[in-house]
Amino acid sequence: MADQRWEMSIHRCCPQPPSVLSLAATSNNCERLAKHSCCMADNLTRDLLHRLFADGYRADVGVYTNDGIILAHASILGMASPVIKTMLKQSKRRGGRRRAISIRGVPHNAVRIFLRFLYTSCYEEEEMNEFVLHLLVLSHAFVIPSLKMVCVQQLERGLLTTENAVDALQLARLCDAPRLCLLCHRLIVKQFKEVSASGGWKVMRQSDPVLEKELLESVIDDDSSKIERVRKIEERKIYLQLHEAMEALVHICRDGCRTIGPHDKVLKQNAAPCNFPACKGLEALVRHFAGCKNRVLGGCTHCKRMWQLLELHSRLCSQVDGCKVPLCRHFKERLRQQSKKDEVKWKLLVSKVLEAADFSRARVHSSVVVVCTQPQLTFH
Repeated sequence: MADQRWEMSIHRCCPQPPSVLSLAATSNNCERLAKHSCCMADNLTRDLLHRLFADGYRADVGVYTNDGIILAHASILGMASPVIKTMLKQSKRRGGRRRAISIRGVPHNAVRIFLRFLYTSCYEEEEMNEFVLHLLVLSHAFVIPSLKMVCVQQLERGLLTTENAVDALQLARLCDAPRLCLLCHRLIVKQFKEVSASGGWKVMRQSDPVLEKELLESVIDDDSSKIERVRKIEERKIYLQLHEAMEALVHICRDGCRTIGPHDKVLKQNAAPCNFPACKGLEALVRHFAGCKNRVLGGCTHCKRMWQLLELHSRLCSQVDGCKVPLCRHFKERLRQQSKKDEVKWKLLVSKVLEAADFSRARVHSSVVVVCTQPQLTFH
């Protein structure tokens, strides 16, 4: 009888060993997790911790969710999260010696994935795709910075879409994730038409009108910025064309081109094509200016344009004497007689033309540098 009582007490205290089938199933789960997951832990330690969580061996905590109970270990949860550590201290025992804590408001599987991450620092891609926003909330609520970083990275790498951008933005603001806020804000502004048709936007309009107003203002500001950028690009093109016209004007008056040039130059019949893009149009304008009968009366718009080009050249020309462009010296002498208003206007135009020319040269220089720094190919 004593021997029988001894054997019964041994069976009562010692856990039953797992069957061969359960060990095989656990091994298969570990292999599947290792194959389709991203981990930051040593393989052996990861497998042991995964088995410990999956089997619930000597679990002393029951985590209550909306749809069930997940067995876990107080020592691991308490070390991983200071919030859970406090919850465990305040928890009551249920079912004998097992403590109980509650994590509700998120799906049961999201809680399971979250707890497994606390054990193994692992996550499966498919599960992350489905529960990334829930895991973001849990990582913030229970102070798990590594999981929060993973969630933000996964959203940045493709999980952030026009459909969930508004929800992600609201959660990012609540969960103190500034980079995610920036990513969501950029996506919403960039693809506002698609985002505004999503369900998240419609819910946000009802629940958070202040955020809706902020986003609409950002979209308007972005549109205004785009219009301003386009305007500046077009303006720079005009100033660059004026600079090219100035270069072509000096070229015609100094060297001659095609069929027109200075009186002391003989034009070559078989000259190479001209490298100045504005030369052809400017050559026709100079020829018209030389023979127009209405320019004296001020009734020819083409001649007025030519007068303006000649005056602009005089303000850009640095030669004191010897410039072959007509009326250059005449316009320089007229500078003393101009009003301050006209002087300010011309100075602004000159600065814009020079700025456009410098910008164009800088772009050409940067492109040449990029080409020159490319690795050279070697053929054998």
